[in-house]
Amino acid sequence: MEDANLKAPGLYINRELSLLEFNHRVLEQARDPSMPLLERVRFLAIASSNLDEFFEIRVSGLKQRVELGSSQPGPDGMSPGEQLRAIALRARELVAGQYQVLNEVLRPALQAERLGLVADRGSAAIRKWMREYFMAQVEPVLTPLALDPARPFPRIQNKSLNFIVQLAGSDAYGRNATLAIVQVPRSLPRVISLGKAAGDSEHTLVLLSRVIMSNIERLFEGVEVQGCWQFRVTRNSDLYVDDEEVDDLLRAVEGELAHRRYGAAVRLETAHDCPEPLVSFLRGQFALEADDVYAVPGPVNLNRLMSLYDLVDRPDLKFPAFTPGTPARMTPPTDLFAVIRQRDVLLHHPFQSFQPVTDFVRQAATDPKVLAIKMTLYRAGADSLIVDALVEAARNGKDVTAIVELRARFDEAANIELANRLQEAGVHVMYGVVGFKTHAKLVLVVRREPKGLRRYCHVGTGNYHARTARTYTDYGLFTADEDIGDDLHDLFRQLTSLTRTPRLRKLLQSPFTLHAGLLERIDREIGHAHEGRPARILAKMNALVEPQVVQALYGASRAGVRCDLIVRGVCALRPGVPGVSENITVRSIVGRFLEHSRVFHFENGGEPELWCASADWMERNFFRRVEVAFPVMRTKLRERILEDLEAYLEDNVNAWQLDAEGRYTRLAPGDTGPVNAQQRLLERYAD
Repeated sequence: MEDANLKAPGLYINRELSLLEFNHRVLEQARDPSMPLLERVRFLAIASSNLDEFFEIRVSGLKQRVELGSSQPGPDGMSPGEQLRAIALRARELVAGQYQVLNEVLRPALQAERLGLVADRGSAAIRKWMREYFMAQVEPVLTPLALDPARPFPRIQNKSLNFIVQLAGSDAYGRNATLAIVQVPRSLPRVISLGKAAGDSEHTLVLLSRVIMSNIERLFEGVEVQGCWQFRVTRNSDLYVDDEEVDDLLRAVEGELAHRRYGAAVRLETAHDCPEPLVSFLRGQFALEADDVYAVPGPVNLNRLMSLYDLVDRPDLKFPAFTPGTPARMTPPTDLFAVIRQRDVLLHHPFQSFQPVTDFVRQAATDPKVLAIKMTLYRAGADSLIVDALVEAARNGKDVTAIVELRARFDEAANIELANRLQEAGVHVMYGVVGFKTHAKLVLVVRREPKGLRRYCHVGTGNYHARTARTYTDYGLFTADEDIGDDLHDLFRQLTSLTRTPRLRKLLQSPFTLHAGLLERIDREIGHAHEGRPARILAKMNALVEPQVVQALYGASRAGVRCDLIVRGVCALRPGVPGVSENITVRSIVGRFLEHSRVFHFENGGEPELWCASADWMERNFFRRVEVAFPVMRTKLRERILEDLEAYLEDNVNAWQLDAEGRYTRLAPGDTGPVNAQQRLLERYAD
């Protein structure tokens, strides 16, 4: 096969459809009876939230391309219009699956555990409770909006809960009442606990939508309520900032945030029994087509079920609690600078604690020998102890620089608030580079020591976010390596001054050297294979879609290089295609923790290289973001990561195998018994 044929559309899986298949794998966790029950409810909520974001970002982008008349296909050969049609078919199957899991699997399972989730009007005691709750807590904050020429259809916020109400009779002014809209404020809790006060269950829960529907007539005294149906609209939520025109990124992002709630509609969800004339009326208000309407047999926002997890105190229905391990060398009151100076330290979260990362920044903030702290912040979370430490460091007179990425999707408002707080404390706050999201995970500490200034570094694959570090798998490396310290110094100088920097010594950086460096290493493996030397690529990431990398991997496979890929989400590559990718395997791990680490291992003829990175193998990560890949140089640490990766390759509990047709098959334990990589790592890294 000629190299040109490696670009054939049939060798590529469509990105959007692959993303929907990942969501199917998440949904299957909710169906899995071996999972703790409340964890299954949580997975259902995650699947719903993922689908929301898919419509807000991916579908909205395709719709914009269609409106602009674009028919340019992607590597898979599908035009935007063809993708939208395929998405509508697969998304409907996913939505049907979500509600089948809720109504036929999870509701009965909850009931069996004496955890009632009210599905209809409920018992007399429940109806009485809902009536009293409605009058005391809900009705005072609702504003029913009758529709007439003086009251046009109201603006509906993105993903908000709403009701369309059909009325009959005369209103207070003697006119015919027809329709009304009830918008539900986000301030009201969507899942409400009745405790044992109503019903026979140990713990009865009711959705706010059920409370409102059961009492809707109390909002329309004097007219007849003929029906009430919930609906929800999903809107385009991708922020647009014109890189050519913007002169103040913070103000530009703030301005766009105000528009996100009312972007162009892309999907309408309605109750399954909503009359067709009302569905058509709503569809007309949002300028949507019939394919954009999803009629659902249940609440229109399943991700609100996430709160059920915290409302119910049943540890037996959740994953067992665990305490992340902490290397003895990193346990307080250790002098972390002395530890890092001695040799590199690698942490694997969440199996190992994130606390040493927080302690590192806090020690730097109070150490009188520390002169400067420089850090990137993509997502930090509310009440971040690391942010507190940066504020304290600035107040202690240290030179503190924070590169805050304002455009971290759906964290923009939080990052604007964070940036303002840091600036008020005297931190030098920069917003990265317009047109290039700063996604690298970096901390640089400059310390005065007897032999001169020394740089201490932390580089990682995940965010500096203590909460997600309990649920996302990531690697973080502490090092005092002089070359890496010099590289970070140059990189931060580049981010703050925008000047050219020398070629980095040990790090690979997007948008400059990471893509070329990766292709160079894949090509090097091909050379080793041709010469009969050891050649293998073992890589773990969240997404693999960049065409040149896919073609390079196909070339490696054809040369006899074994390529084992662990790709959690989107994968455009087709493994196992005769003559093209017979030496490539692709598996996805979906389990208790969100697989988030990016690791790239190259056998290199018997002199292996292993890299960790903040970047997936996607065009945006290679060309439109500031990313960093860092080598793991200590043999012991490199072997430890390889041992972790081999556990993922042995997994037969949470693993799904991708075939040449683009289908994922869930693996099952064989004669050797179940292998759960995440559980194995929990045990390996336990204190």
